[in-house]
Amino acid sequence: MAIPFSYSFRNLWTRRLTTVLTASGMALVVFVFASILMLSEGLRKTLVDTGSPDNVVVIRKGSASEVQSGIERIQAAIVETEPEVAFGVRGRRLLAKELLVLINLPKRGTNKTSQVVIRGIQPESLLLRPQVKLVQGRMPKAGSSEIMAGASIARRFRGGGVGENLRFGMRDWTVVGIFDAGNSAFSSEIWGDADQLMQAFRRPVYSSVIFKLADSSAFEAVKKRLEGDPRLTLEARRETKYYADQSEMMAKFLRILGMSLTVIFSLGAIIGAMITMYSAVANRTSEIGTLRALGFQRGSILAAFLMESLLLGLVGGCIGLFFASFLQLFTISTLNFQTFSELAFSFTLTFEIFYKSLLFSLIMGFVGGVLPAFRAARKNIVEALRVT
Repeated sequence: MAIPFSYSFRNLWTRRLTTVLTASGMALVVFVFASILMLSEGLRKTLVDTGSPDNVVVIRKGSASEVQSGIERIQAAIVETEPEVAFGVRGRRLLAKELLVLINLPKRGTNKTSQVVIRGIQPESLLLRPQVKLVQGRMPKAGSSEIMAGASIARRFRGGGVGENLRFGMRDWTVVGIFDAGNSAFSSEIWGDADQLMQAFRRPVYSSVIFKLADSSAFEAVKKRLEGDPRLTLEARRETKYYADQSEMMAKFLRILGMSLTVIFSLGAIIGAMITMYSAVANRTSEIGTLRALGFQRGSILAAFLMESLLLGLVGGCIGLFFASFLQLFTISTLNFQTFSELAFSFTLTFEIFYKSLLFSLIMGFVGGVLPAFRAARKNIVEALRVT
């Protein structure tokens, strides 16, 4: 004979104060657990969404990112002749030779500076990134000292707004447009004419070559040809894979840090749940004896107390997830470990994070309640009924 579920729920409701305190401790742990996963997922999604599966990024072999890469003009010209490169509507190859450099810019409202990515682009760069939309001002003129800033740069850095000026590369540059690239990393960049930026920074080489495949399935063929060409010291990656690799180190760091904090906090929450359940067992000794006298088996007693503990964990998990979900309203910035530039991104809550957080809260409830539940189930009927 099983004890009704309502029995466990009613006992938690009777001890509302201890229930709230214990559930709050578990909610805090779940909040930390979920927020770290959301942070890692937000970073990964921002960088992965930056790429397109049909685009190929070509950089120097052995380079971890475009910042460390250098491609000579003759090498870029060889890449441009590859037959797998798609053609645009005007018969031009959908390929862009780009430059990537880092500069320091002051943030708005403070004297602190941070590194920002400057990307030298060509007209085809925008065709390769359809997610980039001009939202204010106009496009920079080719061959001029005009630039356009990502929406994140315009909000957070001085000189990033339309009509404002920035000085770098020993030249003054005028911001003539603001572009929005959604949740991608491009929103944290400044774009300008590649040739003008190469002159300003005295860079004789490109950082990367980006092109669109005419047939996505031809990637392995072009990759093998480029990496096997003795004239080249280059490697090719799908753009999605390239940006996923960019997020790997930072995401791993966040997961390790988050799991370490979660383990520390969860120990406290488990101990709190254990104390609560031991107290419940001590205060309900005669009640346990009565249940046994009415014919309920030890297994039913064990299950009833475990159910109370699991309910505590579930309530804590739901509360923690509720508050963690509001983090999606905030945008934060961090250092991209691959490019050493500032990257803005948002917390992202997914179904996977949702069920992992609830499962984690139930595990805390189970671990915190299993020993008290066994203690309740082992009580002798006669001794339990003697307690008044």
